[in-house]
Amino acid sequence: MISCEEILKYAECNTASALELLLELAPIPAPSHHEELRAEFCKKWLESIGAEDVYIDEALNVVFPYGDISGDIKVFMAHSDVVFPDTEPLPLKREDGKIYCPGIGDDTAHAVTLMMAAKYIVENKPECDNCGILIVINSCEEGLGNLKGCRHIMEKFGDRVTEFVTFDSHPKFIANGAVGSHRYKIEVKTAGGHSFGNFGRTNSIAVLAQLINKLYSVTLPENGRTTYNVGTISGGTSVNTIAQNAEMLYEYRSNKAENLEYMQNQLAEIVDSFKELDAEITVTKVGDRPCGSSVDEASHKELTDKAVKVIEKIYEITPRIGSGSTDCNVPLSMGIPSVCVGCVKSSGAHTRREYMLEESLEPGIAVALSMINYSLK
Repeated sequence: MISCEEILKYAECNTASALELLLELAPIPAPSHHEELRAEFCKKWLESIGAEDVYIDEALNVVFPYGDISGDIKVFMAHSDVVFPDTEPLPLKREDGKIYCPGIGDDTAHAVTLMMAAKYIVENKPECDNCGILIVINSCEEGLGNLKGCRHIMEKFGDRVTEFVTFDSHPKFIANGAVGSHRYKIEVKTAGGHSFGNFGRTNSIAVLAQLINKLYSVTLPENGRTTYNVGTISGGTSVNTIAQNAEMLYEYRSNKAENLEYMQNQLAEIVDSFKELDAEITVTKVGDRPCGSSVDEASHKELTDKAVKVIEKIYEITPRIGSGSTDCNVPLSMGIPSVCVGCVKSSGAHTRREYMLEESLEPGIAVALSMINYSLK
């Protein structure tokens, strides 16, 4: 067990190294499913500080096992992918105590705090008798990554995982519940034609617009919280062409599994109501994030209380507790106590003006190491 004083001292003495690491890692592009460059960078960095048995798995997770992982395991994660599709270096700027870079808070800086916690473990080799630890820089948390990296870890180790912590979001909020979601690509195809010569034929864009209007008229369930969104639309050929094709990405979310089923039925009914039109509608599920399952209340509360205690100690604030859409969805759906904890302060997530407060890097290291420290008991 590491003392709180030692953790704070380590964070203070290693902030400069963490900043150097962050400035190197943040510009490396890492769209979901294409985290190869970041994965290789993180693996080499961990090996350079003396971490042993580090590997990149089939899902592009960077995995550092510590202690005996043949029995019970506790998992600590931060994801490497960013929401942006860029394959060129991401723009980075430091200004007025802020570091601007797409994905810097979600989740690059959190990955750095976890890697710095790993550095402490490598250098000090704390005892870990009651369980093994997996430190994972995981892939595919964002968007249509569909939690691929976390799913792979849980498929391989899930029957032995007793606790799961992912570092994401903001210190003011701890997610210990799962907001599930279904995501679809909906395509409309028609015969199309010339806008004047074939006027009157069914227009795919018009059908898609009617479909969206119906989806936005659905009465939502009263229990829990349920939302929906059309995120992208595209289609058509030219201003004087009756559109032959149109498509959209549509999702609904809820913290209740029965509400996801309700929304699924509503979608099916709405699509079925268009069957008499001269249009072909194809619905393809492209994302599925599970809601939580039955988790042992005492164990889950104990883990949540640990996370609250850490944030209160390090940041001197009491975080709000609720549900989120994070890597925790997967272990929670398996009944494993799980929390998502924010290490650094940031703003503008999923925008190109995203930034983090540079001063939060030091307490962020302390948060990550403190959460792992609790697992060493």
